[in-house]
Amino acid sequence: MSPVLAGAVAAALLVLATIIGVVLRRRDGRRRDAGALRFDPADAASAELGSRATLVQFSTEMCARCPQVRRMLNAYASDHDGLRHVEVDLTHRPDLSARYKVLQTPTTFLIDGSGAVRARFHGVPHRHALTEAVASV
Repeated sequence: MSPVLAGAVAAALLVLATIIGVVLRRRDGRRRDAGALRFDPADAASAELGSRATLVQFSTEMCARCPQVRRMLNAYASDHDGLRHVEVDLTHRPDLSARYKVLQTPTTFLIDGSGAVRARFHGVPHRHALTEAVASV
């Protein structure tokens, strides 16, 4: 392979990787539809859910962003009446990742009082997106 062709291939791969990175970063933290998914409160260590809604955070022990999301969701839940934050550690319950289709951590579900998943967030949720989702419950 000629050096010019190898350089062109490397440059094309760099551009492609940059585009993929930008697209993934823009999608991170946005509200997504959860479909007809239902959360079973028995899957959380603390089965007590909020009277209005519950923020269920799926995390792992090796997740770098999970502590940041935990602090943010705890503060957010304490500022809103009837809202509670529950964390589920997938390190000890890997079966739940398949059941709830969790492909990355942190992933956050907003569930209503009946256990229906009303919204899901991958990565660090945007505060305005959380506010819109909670207002819709």
